Amino acid sequence: MSTTIIPLLLDSLASAALIFFAAVGLTLVFSVLRVLNVAHGSLYSIGAYAAASICLFIASRQLSPYLSFLALLFSAVFVAAIFGPLIERTLIRWTYGKSEAVQILITFGLFLILEDVQRMIFGVQSLYEDAPMRLLGTSSIGGVVYLNYQILLIAMAVLVIIGLRLLIKHTRLGRLITAVVADREMAQSIGIDTNRIFVIAFSLGVFLAALGGALAVPTSGVAPGLGADTMVLAFAVAAIGGLGQIEGAALASLIVGFARVLAIYFVPSLDAVAPYAAMLIVLLIRPYGLFGSVTARRI
Repeated sequence: MSTTIIPLLLDSLASAALIFFAAVGLTLVFSVLRVLNVAHGSLYSIGAYAAASICLFIASRQLSPYLSFLALLFSAVFVAAIFGPLIERTLIRWTYGKSEAVQILITFGLFLILEDVQRMIFGVQSLYEDAPMRLLGTSSIGGVVYLNYQILLIAMAVLVIIGLRLLIKHTRLGRLITAVVADREMAQSIGIDTNRIFVIAFSLGVFLAALGGALAVPTSGVAPGLGADTMVLAFAVAAIGGLGQIEGAALASLIVGFARVLAIYFVPSLDAVAPYAAMLIVLLIRPYGLFGSVTARRI
């Protein structure tokens, strides 16, 4: 019995961890900026392409393979530093106060552009480099041999959850973000630079998405279409947890991860359907998501 349950639980947690990185970035951006960023999945895949390219460069130059761990983190920081301020200041800022339909159309257009740019730069071949996973080796848990890299993914997801809670609850930046989320106009009236908060929040969301993509490279690589798949899955997780709810994104990632792995183990043909079946069930019971609620809207 344990030979089935332990791998099932660990695989579900590892799958949930990668889903969480993409979904929590989307959730954070929506909670602060009130923008549905459809291009979020492309930023995930850009992080994956950047990480794969750097890791392959390290391997081709026969440098220390341990540098690949730094490459995963550096690629996420690089993507966030370049694309975060650039996209927010030139495109996203124009959508503030616009209807959700306008936001979706504009960010979907950005998604299509970014997907084509990736194909132009990296081609249509998949990239894969598993050096970080090989270096960490395996462990025996309950008599089952398991990849240590998968355990690392789970630990990093937990650290991100804790880090975000500490940031929001116990730092000046977190209090500023909370003030902007609560009442944007009031925050501006008391002198808070909301434009700066928006850039920081959007860049942090990009970083989390790119980090998720980078961390996925050693396990599954990166190929064209990753951005679209991630975008749909991230929206499903955000809908289950409740748009703008970080805790909801964490719990929803666990639900989706468990649903996917359960399907892979017992009904492989339902692998692609399982996350959205879970979303349908939750939304039928809780139309605003697990942590969502009905809010007043100014018109």
